[in-house]
Amino acid sequence: MASGWRVAGTAVLVVVLGLGAYATADAYDLVPGVLTLAPVPEPAAPFPTAPGAVEAADVTSALTTLDPQVPVPDVATLQAKVDALAADSRLGATVGVVVADQLTGEVLASHLPDEGRTPASTAKLVTAVAALGTLGGDLTLDTRVVRGDGDTIVLVGGGDMMLAAGAGDPDAVNGHAGLADLAAQVAQTLQLEGLTSVRLAFDDSLFTGPSLSPRWDTSDIAAGYVAPVTALAVDIAQMSEGEYPPRYADPSLQAAQTFAARLAEAGVSVQGTPTRATASDGALELGVVHSATLDKVVHHFLDHSDNTITEVVSRVVAIDAGLPASFEGASQAVMHAVQTLGADTTGSSLVDASGLGDGSVLTPSLLLDLLRLSTDPAQPLLREVATGMPIAGLTGTLAERYTDSTARGLVRAKTGSLPGVTSLAGTVLDADRRQLIFVVIADQTPAGGQWAPRSAIDAFVIDLAGCGCR
Repeated sequence: MASGWRVAGTAVLVVVLGLGAYATADAYDLVPGVLTLAPVPEPAAPFPTAPGAVEAADVTSALTTLDPQVPVPDVATLQAKVDALAADSRLGATVGVVVADQLTGEVLASHLPDEGRTPASTAKLVTAVAALGTLGGDLTLDTRVVRGDGDTIVLVGGGDMMLAAGAGDPDAVNGHAGLADLAAQVAQTLQLEGLTSVRLAFDDSLFTGPSLSPRWDTSDIAAGYVAPVTALAVDIAQMSEGEYPPRYADPSLQAAQTFAARLAEAGVSVQGTPTRATASDGALELGVVHSATLDKVVHHFLDHSDNTITEVVSRVVAIDAGLPASFEGASQAVMHAVQTLGADTTGSSLVDASGLGDGSVLTPSLLLDLLRLSTDPAQPLLREVATGMPIAGLTGTLAERYTDSTARGLVRAKTGSLPGVTSLAGTVLDADRRQLIFVVIADQTPAGGQWAPRSAIDAFVIDLAGCGCR
């Protein structure tokens, strides 16, 4: 019995000693437990409060919302103004006019609104609405370099004719993507492989057909109003600075030559002269740069009335529609796109997307439909069309018009000018702050240039802006 007690006592002693050893280890934080000899930490600091963290104030709009209760102008008064404009000798014998209420779409006054007329650059509204309505504003046009055969690399045009010769500018539209940036990417990849000398080819096969429309006047081409339309170009193929400089005859070749120079600066020499080729499907990509987004590109060609970039964008619409990226395919594509969006294309047709060529016919009613779509809150993708048009007396092709007028800043409109053609289509706020949509096309204006017909149209729009007309 005594032996049993000794065994039990020994067991208890072992347990006690074991617990004492564990407690000691716990106190020195050597094993998990609640005991510690570490000093008691200071209380945690309170969670910091940002000095400016306050409840947000209600947002106040910089511009007040248009009030639907504002009276619509008197129809008889507006019709008298339209009749007077149509009879103005400064516009010639064939004039189409329509004025509508933006909010309701109601036509308030008109003169031959359904007769097709030569639109000049107001045709760019078709391409603008078609592009944003079908492709969306986030699309970019990508310029790539891929592997070719042997030591050849291929510069592949994706439709960006506004490449910068050097580094790209992220805040720009023309020059957003830069060939120096592309060359740096490619050179880095090649040098990692030990390549410092290559042959360069370029692929501009994205677009098809002639690069210059047979419907364009050769004098307009020579004057620099448009460049050959290709899938690859630097600075819209401009040979020098200026509003309408001469253009390179082969924009793609010139872009490839510029890229070869950028490669050399990046440490990769180019053997021989760049040659035209077609990149293989699935070829390894060595570098890529992206254009500005499509909404900004559309804003650019509306504001500057850029014929070349309008034609480029129309070809992108054609590709998306499965049509040839040519003058004919692009013209069909943009007209079909706006018809699908709800515009009435009856009596209208295009021979190009920019309005520069001879033979396009649009009705004032179609342009009215396009403007109505672009200002419709239910069509947010098209908002850049409404905001991208020039502002009277301030921006783009209207910067030098309405400068001393009370309508300055109250008119956004797309201009149109060809020999014998003067047009204007846009929106205006009247004296009561009712927004009106207007279209004026005169396509047999008298000899003497643009000053007289523009003066007549501008006076009419100024009258709309100043009119309460009740």
